Amino acid sequence: MDRSPRGSPVFPLATDRLWVRPWTPSDAEDALATYGAVDVTGWLTPAADHIRDTAAMLAVLSAWAEAQANLAPPRGRWAIERRADGVVVGGLAVRLLPPYRQDLEISFQLRPDAWGQYYAAEAAAALIAWAFTLDDVEEFFAVVLPANTRAIAVADRLGMYWVGETDKYYGHALQVYRIRPGDLAVDELPHTDPDA
Repeated sequence: MDRSPRGSPVFPLATDRLWVRPWTPSDAEDALATYGAVDVTGWLTPAADHIRDTAAMLAVLSAWAEAQANLAPPRGRWAIERRADGVVVGGLAVRLLPPYRQDLEISFQLRPDAWGQYYAAEAAAALIAWAFTLDDVEEFFAVVLPANTRAIAVADRLGMYWVGETDKYYGHALQVYRIRPGDLAVDELPHTDPDA
């Protein structure tokens, strides 16, 4: 894979059905369908209010883009774009978990009309696979509210292992899942021709 001098890939990352790419201002409407949905934001850790309008979403996207420029890979935020029609169906984030900011967390969010298509697992697998090619990236964690069955299913599809429950992250009791390079279950993810 081609890399820039800082070790990040030349985005977008491609899967059979999706692009994983940086957010752009033109994504505000599609992003709002994800981050403006209470059914999505109610599960976020750390807790976040849903974004109420396109102008607010544009401000958030601008802040993410500004922050991204200062983050060492693989940290950052990316849009998940469906290749068949160019619709942004969700987002991914990689950040350092509190309180010690040593462990990498992967999170995934999809707009409700994209649920059940395995997009989150497909996009997260591509991002994780790329990240494991970087120096010093040995594992990722996902922290999930116990009742968030969709996120738990994505963690399972990725090949993540449940490692316990903790309340040290974000002030909530959370299920903790971990993945290391040999665990990634890319062969078990759906492979669909985006033109079919």
